[in-house]
Amino acid sequence: MIEPITSRREFLKFLAASPILTATGFPPELLGQSAAEVDIQKHLISAVDEAINVFDFEKVAKSQLPPAHWGYLASGVENDTTLHANIDAFKKYHLRPRRLIDVSHIDMKRKLFGVEWDSPIFLCPVASQKAFHPEGEIAVARAARQQKHLQVLSTAGTSSVEDVIAARGAPIWYQLYTYGWDITKSMVQRVDATGCPVLVLTVDQHLPGQNSETRFQYVRKDTRSCIECHIPEDRLRNKPMFDQVNLDTYDGGYRSKMIWEIIVKLREVTDMKIVLKGIVTHEDAKLCLKHGVDGIIVSNHGGRAQETGWATLDSLPEVVKAIDGKIPVMIDSGFRRGTDIYKALALGASAVGIGRTYLWGLAAFGQEGVERVLELLRLELQLAMMSTGARTLDEISRTSIGSL
Repeated sequence: MIEPITSRREFLKFLAASPILTATGFPPELLGQSAAEVDIQKHLISAVDEAINVFDFEKVAKSQLPPAHWGYLASGVENDTTLHANIDAFKKYHLRPRRLIDVSHIDMKRKLFGVEWDSPIFLCPVASQKAFHPEGEIAVARAARQQKHLQVLSTAGTSSVEDVIAARGAPIWYQLYTYGWDITKSMVQRVDATGCPVLVLTVDQHLPGQNSETRFQYVRKDTRSCIECHIPEDRLRNKPMFDQVNLDTYDGGYRSKMIWEIIVKLREVTDMKIVLKGIVTHEDAKLCLKHGVDGIIVSNHGGRAQETGWATLDSLPEVVKAIDGKIPVMIDSGFRRGTDIYKALALGASAVGIGRTYLWGLAAFGQEGVERVLELLRLELQLAMMSTGARTLDEISRTSIGSL
């Protein structure tokens, strides 16, 4: 009599010993793993030219990064509602195809503050990029140079502004966190001296830390000693943008006290254009105009700043309406596809920033990975433009998309 199989594990052992299974070519070493684990191992790409979309790089990045580093890259705040809202918002819109239009030539050029770029896609500032690849921001800069994309460097980057500009071979934009006025002033003057044309002041993070639950859960899974690389009481001194700054005046709560007068103070120490990153309401958009801000990035920090549950794509129309074409309105947070980028352009964005997507490429294959991510997104955007009969970015309008 054959005994009944009473558990999944016993069933898998039975299959592993089966000549029928062996004949099918199914590898016995995968038995006992979850379907998700098997799927990941079966579909990991081994070279950049094998990628068919940016999610191929996400799988490789997750498989290669230490758990704590992956958690930092993957996390939002609290239960990641805002992170998911950013992505789900694109489902509310569809493209409206047009026919019998000559789309044999597509021009994706976009001019920002007098500089023309080949694409409206720019690389957002992200901290600590050497946590994802040894070359970090330098590899990203070389990819941006090769693909002719705008790059924005984070204050909390692991490469200096001077080194990144040298790798990029052209000026970049600089994203600014404030840590007290004396430190901020010193850093702005250093950046100004390098020739950076635009200062991107981030205004959506009031506190030095967030309740990043997903990140903390991955940290628990990491068996390494984080103290070897991270010195909590001296974390700013680990960043190259602070190596010429007197940190004795560091004010950890300065951002929570920051008010609109910061624009006036910045104008006194720099001629760089000032862009505010983190504007999501028409009230604040109007105040940007009142205080002479040069541009806006509609952003919720990729869902990493506050748990509002509100997607940047949903807030974009009211900001665009309030600005009424007076200054550029850019956007980031949640962009994974060229069609996502198209929808933001249709809703009035001047340019679109990506963050996690290019970091997936960086973590997976370094510079080549970043370049391939940019290629894929540009290709998808080009195809979206062709399908809707938009030969230039100016021909993308609100009528190019419909609401579901």
